[in-house]
Amino acid sequence: MLIEILQRTPTWVFFLFFALLALGYSQSRRRRLNRSMVPVFPAAMLFFSLYGVVSAFGTIPVGLVCWAAGVAIAVVLGRKLAAPNGVIYSAETLSFSLPGSWIPLALMMAIFFTKFAVGITLARELPIAGDPAFVEAVSLCYGVFSGIFLARAAVVWRAQSLPVAIVAGAQ
Repeated sequence: MLIEILQRTPTWVFFLFFALLALGYSQSRRRRLNRSMVPVFPAAMLFFSLYGVVSAFGTIPVGLVCWAAGVAIAVVLGRKLAAPNGVIYSAETLSFSLPGSWIPLALMMAIFFTKFAVGITLARELPIAGDPAFVEAVSLCYGVFSGIFLARAAVVWRAQSLPVAIVAGAQ
């Protein structure tokens, strides 16, 4: 059954998978990010996760509400729990120096595999696909995953106003 699923998977899905792996790996290393680019990646992830909900379930209110709730939960908790350790803002270059993290790769893979699993569920017309709880759970997951990206961007953005000693973890 797994071989059949992989054989029926469009080629572009494999290219997307490897592109996401490369992008996620690149974020595991310390890097510089121009201030204007901070919201770009979270916005893209919000779009792709919302597209995942709409392409799978349409614009039904319960799916959209659960997605929005997931985003809100992740942003509120992420902003409260995360500290911008290792993030350094340069006012001269208007850029951030960001520590490497494997979290973006994990989140990208979570979104990718959720979308892949939902696609298989819908293509095989499995009974669970019509269950409202399935729609709610998948939509909530998409929202949480992309909301974490947004929360991380807010934490990075907040580093502009913090003293370098606090951000860098020095006491």
